[in-house]
Amino acid sequence: MDGHMHHDMGGMHGMEPSMNGNMDMPHMKKHFMHMTFFWGKDSEILFNQWPGDKTGMYVLALLFVFVMSFLVEFLSSAWFVKPDSNRFAAGLVQTVIHLLRVGLSFLVMLALMSFNGGVFLVAVVGHALGFFIFRSGAFNKKEYIKGFDLPPMNC
Repeated sequence: MDGHMHHDMGGMHGMEPSMNGNMDMPHMKKHFMHMTFFWGKDSEILFNQWPGDKTGMYVLALLFVFVMSFLVEFLSSAWFVKPDSNRFAAGLVQTVIHLLRVGLSFLVMLALMSFNGGVFLVAVVGHALGFFIFRSGAFNKKEYIKGFDLPPMNC
């Protein structure tokens, strides 16, 4: 030895420490998770490496988030059980609808955690359009209850 200590890094030959003491990984893609809103198609939404860096896949991801948020509003407003239904069967149907609504809501929330501005916009627009079509009463002949800004959640 020439007076210097020799350390074997167990297969990490050729990697030099950077100025801040970290090892640079030559074949590793650096992954950065955003903690503030950002704009752009290079994002990960819900799944590892999806949509990636392709514009078409990003648009598909935005459409997916839009449809999920729109469906949450539909499931929150639709009547799937007839008044004279079997109570047990009606309870099962209501439970499945609730399961779908909560599951979709959680997926939309997880997509929003990507902090992508486009995802945020399509989620809000999907909820707003779904509310307008299914719950606002704009297309209903039901009379609006005076004294409330919004119709009750269970109508």
